[in-house]
Amino acid sequence: MNILGRIGKGGAVSALVLALAIGLMAISWTKAQAQTAQTQTSTKAGDEFNGDDEFLKSTKTDEAAKISDPLEPWNRFWYEFNDKLYFYVMKPVAKGYKKILPERPREWVQNFFHNLMFPVRFVNCMFQGKLFEAGTEVSRFIANTAFGFGGLSRFAYDLKPVQPMGSTEEDLGQTLGAWGMGNGIYLVWPFLGPSTARDTVGTVGDLFLDPISYLNPWYYSVGAKSYDRINDTSFRIGEYETLKDGSLEPYVAMRDAYVRFRVKAVKE
Repeated sequence: MNILGRIGKGGAVSALVLALAIGLMAISWTKAQAQTAQTQTSTKAGDEFNGDDEFLKSTKTDEAAKISDPLEPWNRFWYEFNDKLYFYVMKPVAKGYKKILPERPREWVQNFFHNLMFPVRFVNCMFQGKLFEAGTEVSRFIANTAFGFGGLSRFAYDLKPVQPMGSTEEDLGQTLGAWGMGNGIYLVWPFLGPSTARDTVGTVGDLFLDPISYLNPWYYSVGAKSYDRINDTSFRIGEYETLKDGSLEPYVAMRDAYVRFRVKAVKE
């Protein structure tokens, strides 16, 4: 049985999204390459500033400002859809869930799902040549699974590593960025939110490393991911409102905030 067959209908949808994302990347490839070259030039210039925070901040701002958004009508439509989905569905459900379940059990749920995503972090650390970080991920996964009640506890994260290391929170989108691939065009997907052509390909690729994707039938996987999203939202109620209320153009603010966040993630 091939891998798409094991994932089920969810895998077929993922393949379609992957094909669409690759097509969109082909459309924007020239712009993406130019953007990458300009970013690399800026980064080299930034070395002279010895890691000056102001320069890095301006670099991130420039990259966010240069993101190509040729599908803006499409993106705005789905932004409005996701906005209403949050206020009319996700937020009320998350608030009710938060009232019913205390913070500590919700943290256990968050830890459990984070532990399950170990394959994504480990493989992408390896892809980026971050061998020490990859080894640390293995140690944490074994310790948290064996002694943390299947990952409900993250006590291994409180243990200091033997030497300083970079972030282990890696995904395929960050790996592609670390390999020199530009963002491509900006995209907004229903239910998933902001992305780019590069990160869309990365998200689909990471699905094949995500154990939840292999739950069968496919709606078990959708249910588990939805529950994870609701649980995570219960810790973040108010963040999106603050961003939206503090901007004249929420769509642009969300787009720029997302791109800056991903630029920082790739650099780390």
